[in-house]
Amino acid sequence: MKNVGVIGGGTMGAGIAEVVAKSAVGGGPVTNVRVLERAEAVDAARERIAKSLQRGVKAGKLSEDDAAATLDRITVTTELDSFADCDLVIEAMPEIESLKLEYFTKLDDIVRPDAILATNTSSIPVIRLANATRHPERVLGMHFFNPVPVMPLVEIVTTLKVDSGVVDAVAAYARDGLGKRTIESKDQAGFIVNALLIPYLTSAIRMYESGFASAEDIDEGMVSGCGHPMGPLRLCDTVGLDVCLAVAESLFAEFGEPHYAPPVLLRRMVDAGYLGRKTGRGFYDYAK
Repeated sequence: MKNVGVIGGGTMGAGIAEVVAKSAVGGGPVTNVRVLERAEAVDAARERIAKSLQRGVKAGKLSEDDAAATLDRITVTTELDSFADCDLVIEAMPEIESLKLEYFTKLDDIVRPDAILATNTSSIPVIRLANATRHPERVLGMHFFNPVPVMPLVEIVTTLKVDSGVVDAVAAYARDGLGKRTIESKDQAGFIVNALLIPYLTSAIRMYESGFASAEDIDEGMVSGCGHPMGPLRLCDTVGLDVCLAVAESLFAEFGEPHYAPPVLLRRMVDAGYLGRKTGRGFYDYAK
């Protein structure tokens, strides 16, 4: 994996690019990373990565030289054709199936036949994206968690068509190259983590929506009473309420069980643009 591409330079894409480029710091392979972004978002994507690296420097986890070297290995570009020599491309775009399908189709015409295509989707069936290519056996899910530089887990999502050698290669790269822990999931909505997490989060939203308890008390109950590192409503804000909604909708569509159905309040907050930390407001006001 000498050349890795990342489609999307938002929160997840920037984090993935940082982790891949930073892997050489710990003795891993020296990897060149290309990040695809819209022209108006190129500077923001690069700044997002630079700020994250500086947080690592301030925390004593990274030297200034290593941070600079990591940033030098990352190129943010608007040119999809520059991904032609990539060994691995990880798609990290918004949870919009039509958009992901468009780029998987384009990538199929650009990358080598032996290149691996991965998606960071948290809700869309991976097989649908794989079938947009001529080589679905080389497509799988590589689901990172936010914030990517901090969270140790990657879910490797297998489809009915993926080659077992591709699965083994990607899992080994995530573990040995990126220093992540991996678990393997079949290709069903929510995979392992979100299939268990989302009903918990939506239950907390319904409790808050009903007026039964305040957001602060719900979160404090789960932190101090159950030992969770973060309460469910603050976790929603961290994940992004739009992401929570997309996964809940996917789970409900797949299984049809009431506890997967998105609460009305979650839909209205997304409609209002209150998406959590990334917009400054969710269940909590981060502008303060």
